[in-house]
Amino acid sequence: METATLLISCPDRKGILSEVTGFISKNNGNIINADQHIDSQKQIFFMRIEWDLNGFQIEKEKIKEAFKPIADKFHMDFSLHFSSEVQNVAIFVSKYDHCLYELLYRFKAGELKGNLKMVISNHEDLKPIAEMFGVPFFHFPKNKDNKLEVEKEELKILRENSIDLIILARYMQILSDNFVKQYRNRIINIHHSFLPAFVGAKPYHRAYERGVKIIGATSHYVTEELDQGPIIEQDVVRISHRDSVEDMIRKGRDLEKLVLARAVKWHLENKILVYGNKTVIFE
Repeated sequence: METATLLISCPDRKGILSEVTGFISKNNGNIINADQHIDSQKQIFFMRIEWDLNGFQIEKEKIKEAFKPIADKFHMDFSLHFSSEVQNVAIFVSKYDHCLYELLYRFKAGELKGNLKMVISNHEDLKPIAEMFGVPFFHFPKNKDNKLEVEKEELKILRENSIDLIILARYMQILSDNFVKQYRNRIINIHHSFLPAFVGAKPYHRAYERGVKIIGATSHYVTEELDQGPIIEQDVVRISHRDSVEDMIRKGRDLEKLVLARAVKWHLENKILVYGNKTVIFE
């Protein structure tokens, strides 16, 4: 079964829901999922609606054009997606392997709906892991002097492979503004949730010294401002005086790989709407 999905945001007003559902029903579409949200403070309407294309009276290629009068009427920002479309994915890593293992397993098992095209790294340490899963591995050594030149090479190979989504699976490099702009809301990062309290090296050690009682992980879209992009998913776990630094690091890494996997899954399933510096996650 092939489905179509509309993601919609617009100023809230009466009649939006009936117009959108009416557009689908009058063209013989069977709605499978529909979810909506209203930001009451900003008066913005958000919607994700998915329907079966079997018997739908408008050809796939003409749906966007046919829907445009409704979008114009309500001043909508909208995007249209089809279940037959599979996004091409690249994973960027450095030396930490926990998130990479999790993602490779989930792609291999079919839990993540995407075409994993490559793993890119500034080190060669994780090359055997990518090869074990049959994923091409590309090594781009990077330092402060060659960073921009290397990024040009990376962008070239990303374009050649029509990459739609980049996952930073503990990639310990800061991307340039130019790189980020070319993949707006299409780069997902993961990090511990000690920021901004414990920045820099050894955050778990510093958190241990302060006796923190909760640790967590945050996954977000990358923007030009470091670690300040729209948050997609977060999770936490409690810590007690019995937990060592090693226990905290282990629990933190467990959270990181799961939080990142959830964020990637929702993105690939077109369940995320970005507005301002926030996200709406549809179930």
